[in-house]
Amino acid sequence: MSSGNKPLFRVSPPLQPKTSHITNDYDLSQKVLGVGINGKVLECFEKKTGKRFALKVLHDNAKAWREVELHWKASGCPFIVSIKDVYQNKYAKSDCLLVIMECMTGGELFERIQRRGDSPFTEREAAAVVRQIAMATAHLHSLNIAHRDLKPENLLYADSSLSAPLKLTDFGFAKETTAGLDLKTPCYTPYYVAPEVLGPESYDKMCDSWSLGVITYILLCGYPPFYSNHGAAISPGMRRRIRQGQYDFPNPEWNRVSNQAKDLIRGLLRTDPQSRLTVEQVVNNPWIKLYTEVPSTPLHTATVLREEEENWQDVKDEMTNALASMRFEPDKVARLKDVGKSSNALLNRRKK
Repeated sequence: MSSGNKPLFRVSPPLQPKTSHITNDYDLSQKVLGVGINGKVLECFEKKTGKRFALKVLHDNAKAWREVELHWKASGCPFIVSIKDVYQNKYAKSDCLLVIMECMTGGELFERIQRRGDSPFTEREAAAVVRQIAMATAHLHSLNIAHRDLKPENLLYADSSLSAPLKLTDFGFAKETTAGLDLKTPCYTPYYVAPEVLGPESYDKMCDSWSLGVITYILLCGYPPFYSNHGAAISPGMRRRIRQGQYDFPNPEWNRVSNQAKDLIRGLLRTDPQSRLTVEQVVNNPWIKLYTEVPSTPLHTATVLREEEENWQDVKDEMTNALASMRFEPDKVARLKDVGKSSNALLNRRKK
């Protein structure tokens, strides 16, 4: 499906925020459910039904309006966190946009896999996960919206049930990519960044396909294809490997993964955006389209993610701090824990 085609799912009508006070309709709590790029997410309850929702608080400015309008427009997709109401109110004495969203209680993608206990994560499950992410992203691209921050922390389960849908959230980096309007601001999370986003050239929504490729890779083994050897959020060596597309499929984590899955990753991690698979092509890829027929091969993913849980938390914390500025400047990146002082057996094995 090319841009301009019919959207995959329902498109919301134009956003018209309510100016009545939010507390007329909702009881607000101070419980923090999460922190997005542009604002925190709090728990709230609808007075009429008692139903629990998530409230995102954004300062009323152009950046916030762009985030909310694009998220609102796309939230008719069942694989994107839906927005119920938007209020234009004072909050803590500041002019704010108050966004009422469905409350996602099932946890983040990787956290869910880590908590599996003795049950291995399988290749069939990985294909089902990638399908849901691809469907969400394909809907965005049909609306000429680039998400620009596809990563596991922005992928949440609706609830803790086995059949819970996985949904995309946090549109803080999202931007329209209509003809003639290229993206230039280098907004990214290092592990998932496409080579063209590193600059200085402009880029487009194909950066999301690359990020999907990185997520798919991690889902199938538990570690990223591109990483820094020296504890930096993004090192010169990591930047070079991303630009050149230098990665491999090392054993033992990859020895039982199907060639179909590896071929899909190769198609998504092409350094030339013009030859990279589109998310629409991913949706129609046999490994995705026939995901229920993918072998239930046990993967190393859950075990590796548990072994690397402390390192992943370091990464998440540093990325959260660095992303607060809405962009990475190459010479002003945050530092992660010194790998030389880490007991990261997996990384040591890969470095050999």
